[in-house]
Amino acid sequence: MKYWCGCLVAFVITANAQQPELKNSGEKDKLFVNTELNNRFTELREVARSIWSFAERGFLEEKSTALLQDVLQKEGFQIEKGVAGMPTAFVASYGSGKPVIGILAEFDALPDLSQDSVPHVQPIKTGGAGHGCGHNLFGSASASAAIALKEWLIKNKREGTVRLFGTPAEEGGSAKVYMVREALFDDVDAVLHWYPSSENQASPESCLAIMQATFRFYGRSAHSAAAPHVGRSALDGVESMNYMVNLMREHIPQESRIHYVISKGGLAPNVVPDYAEVEYMVRHPDARTVQQLFDRIVRCAQGAATGTETRMEVEIISGSYNLLPNEPLARLMQKNLERVGGVKYTPEEMAFAQKIQATFTYAAPDLADAAKVQPYQTGGFFPASTDVGDVSWVVPTVGLGVATWVPGTVAHSWQAVACDGMSIGFKGMLNASKVMAMTGVDLFNNPAMLEKVKVELNRLRGNDFTYKALLGDRKPSLDYRKGR
Repeated sequence: MKYWCGCLVAFVITANAQQPELKNSGEKDKLFVNTELNNRFTELREVARSIWSFAERGFLEEKSTALLQDVLQKEGFQIEKGVAGMPTAFVASYGSGKPVIGILAEFDALPDLSQDSVPHVQPIKTGGAGHGCGHNLFGSASASAAIALKEWLIKNKREGTVRLFGTPAEEGGSAKVYMVREALFDDVDAVLHWYPSSENQASPESCLAIMQATFRFYGRSAHSAAAPHVGRSALDGVESMNYMVNLMREHIPQESRIHYVISKGGLAPNVVPDYAEVEYMVRHPDARTVQQLFDRIVRCAQGAATGTETRMEVEIISGSYNLLPNEPLARLMQKNLERVGGVKYTPEEMAFAQKIQATFTYAAPDLADAAKVQPYQTGGFFPASTDVGDVSWVVPTVGLGVATWVPGTVAHSWQAVACDGMSIGFKGMLNASKVMAMTGVDLFNNPAMLEKVKVELNRLRGNDFTYKALLGDRKPSLDYRKGR
């Protein structure tokens, strides 16, 4: 997985032209949701642009979540607000009975990535947030896919439930973990999601599990020159911990990743710091190994506190499992992605894309790649983390990446923010919405597939698997983005 405005009329015509001849009711069903989404594209684009403009950070997405909830409520969805102890999280449901098809919707922005939708560096607000991972597109496309499936259920008088999960704070807040922990996915038969990217692909992939924590050291202040013997440096505790962890790196699995930053280290060099803190992230492809590595890091911190005669506290901030890829679901989604296709640029968009690529400090791929669908392959892996991982361990889950960014664009960059607020991003968003809606139709129409993907889930995780959140029983860290 790589995390990575134009002419509406022309795009709708192109999208419809890609549809094959109708061969059965399944084809008619897919044409129905495709047409439904084409007709709603103007509204979809406005919602995405609004959330892009709000650019609200994790757990602070009050305007973004309110807009998505309002759109869904007007379409007849029942809204449950503030789920799992998170004010901006929600669950929107339509229909009744089985199957229950879930769709994930994200909408948080990243700090310090403010950028206008232009192909050169131009922050809208210095130090402001920006949608560097395209979650303004993510939440909007998911809501539209849910609405299209709702319309399809009504048209065909079908039993079943469409459930959209409004999941805040994906960028480090682990909101989905709290929702899984609260059993909100327990009756769901399959979950669909997507991610903005610089390419189109739906191959099954895993990722890195992660734990994040803050280690706080408490010492005793004193004059650094006149009475250093009286003081006990909290910063010494942090630095001793870091030294031991860095020595530990020789003795950990090579796929592991350990990152840290000293977030507070004292205020003046002539005062022995009585408080210091360091933030750590631990990653590995296996969640159990992450837990073991984290336990070793805690012991390093305890030893550092003992050796420096300071006191240490640790707070787990977030944690999520690695993704559990479900190949039968992925093959189904790949077929629908191939049906929808990629993004074709207008001359204006091509000029924009060329200017974006001119800012890269590395070789850029062909711009035509945005219109291509990557071949299906198994065994994929991307070296990042997502709280979708926890969802994938409790319910069959599938996702795809869609080219909402100029080929070669990396996630969490100003170039990604620029694309997320204009037609290149909006076109990709519509494609993602179509693929999810079509995949949802397939699942509603094929109970045997739902059983197959459930069997695959149990095979991968083991029938005796019991879910336990890596972040333990802590409450959501609702203020983790405040002031950042």
